[in-house]
Amino acid sequence: MNPKIEKLKQERSKNTEKISALQERNRKLSEQITKLENNDIVGLVREIGMTPEQLAELLASKHDHEQEETEGTAYEN
Repeated sequence: MNPKIEKLKQERSKNTEKISALQERNRKLSEQITKLENNDIVGLVREIGMTPEQLAELLASKHDHEQEETEGTAYEN
């Protein structure tokens, strides 16, 4: 077999390993970011004295309101 082919295959294999390691690192970073964001949200909710139930209700009402606006716009066209 052509030695250049073998060399290129080895390089490709190394690259695949590096990519895999970087993807795993990115997954871990994403998990850490999500945890920190969640902690920030919980801190803000507690800071204003809101219960988790009140937060859920607020978010649900906002979601419902946005859906109503979207549906209203769709019917106007």
